[in-house]
Amino acid sequence: MKQGLSLMGVGHATSLTLAISYVLCVIFDLVFPDQAMYQAWRQLLPGFEWLSWKSFFLGLIESYGYGWYFALVWVPIYNFASHRAARHE
Repeated sequence: MKQGLSLMGVGHATSLTLAISYVLCVIFDLVFPDQAMYQAWRQLLPGFEWLSWKSFFLGLIESYGYGWYFALVWVPIYNFASHRAARHE
């Protein structure tokens, strides 16, 4: 029988990807303020304001949390669908 995806592995990998992307986007916005995305972040990250240390870390935590939300929803669905598909082969 095939082993499913690891919830912990996908959760940490996705969360770290989103957190790293968030940090890179903040750096990009500071270097290129005319191309800033912080207006979109206000919609996606509750409590986010441009830019204080408190807001930066709040956005970082929320980005990491969104990764776990994705993993908690997606991994069980994937494992269920993969298991069902394997039974029909």
